[in-house]
Amino acid sequence: MSRRRRIAEHVNHERWLVSYADFITLLFAFFVVLFSSSQVDKRKVGKVSVAMQEAFQQMGVFQTANSRAPLVTADPLPSQDIQIIESRKGISDQGRMAPPLEKMMGSPTVPNDLGTVQKELARALAPQIQRREVVLTPTGEGLVISLKEIGFFESGSAELRATSEAAVQRMAEVLGAQTNNIRIEGHTDKMPIHNAQFTSNWELSTARATEMIRLFITRYNLPATRLSAAGYAEYHPVADNNTPEGRAQNRRVDIVILASAPQKAERQ
Repeated sequence: MSRRRRIAEHVNHERWLVSYADFITLLFAFFVVLFSSSQVDKRKVGKVSVAMQEAFQQMGVFQTANSRAPLVTADPLPSQDIQIIESRKGISDQGRMAPPLEKMMGSPTVPNDLGTVQKELARALAPQIQRREVVLTPTGEGLVISLKEIGFFESGSAELRATSEAAVQRMAEVLGAQTNNIRIEGHTDKMPIHNAQFTSNWELSTARATEMIRLFITRYNLPATRLSAAGYAEYHPVADNNTPEGRAQNRRVDIVILASAPQKAERQ
C-alpha cells in the first residue's frame, strides 16, 4: 500500500500583526479618551474664574485686570483670555450688580424690617446704653441686644438683678409688638466656675439664656414659638479674655432679633 505524501503546512510568520494591530487600536482609543477628558469646557472655567476674581476685587484683595486679550485666535480661546474679556464686561457692571465697596467693608446695616425696632430699643434702653450695660449691634442675621452681666446678672448666677427689671420690661414691650423670631444666647468669659449651682460655664451660659426665656414667656407673655435658647460658654468672645475689661464684655446675654424670612410664593 502506497503511503500518501504529507504536504508540509506553511508556517505564517505574520500572525503577530493581528495582535499588534489590536494593541495599536487600543492604544489609540486610550489616548483619545485622555485627550477628550483634558478638554474641559474652557468657557465655563473662565466664567467661574471671573466670578471669583470679581468677588475678591470688591473686597480689595486683587487688582482689576487691565490687559487686552485677542478677540480672534486660530485655536480655541484659552480660559485666561476668556477670563480677561468677560472680566472687563463684569467689572463694568459691578456698580449695578454689587453694593459699593465702602458698604461691604463698613459696619453692617440693620435689615429694613428691624430699623424701627432698633430706634425703639435705643429709646427704651437709653440709660443702660449710656452706662454701657446694653449694646445694640446690627448684623446680617438681624439685630443683637447684648445685655452685659454687670447690669443684669449677679456674678456666677443666672438670677436677674432686681435693678434691671424695669429695663427688661421696656425691652419686652418692644419685642412683644414684633413678630420676628428671637434667639437668646448665653456667653461667659474663660474663667472656670464651680459653685453649688453650676459646675461649668456651659451650664451658667445656658441657664442665663433659659432664664430670660422664662421671664419673656411667664411675665411678659411673649409667644414661646418665637423663642429659642443657646449656651456658648466662653467660646464666642467679643473681646480679649486675657484682660479684666475684655472678660467683662464677654460675660453677656445676647438677644438676637432675627430678620424676617422672605415670604414664600404661594402654590398655584
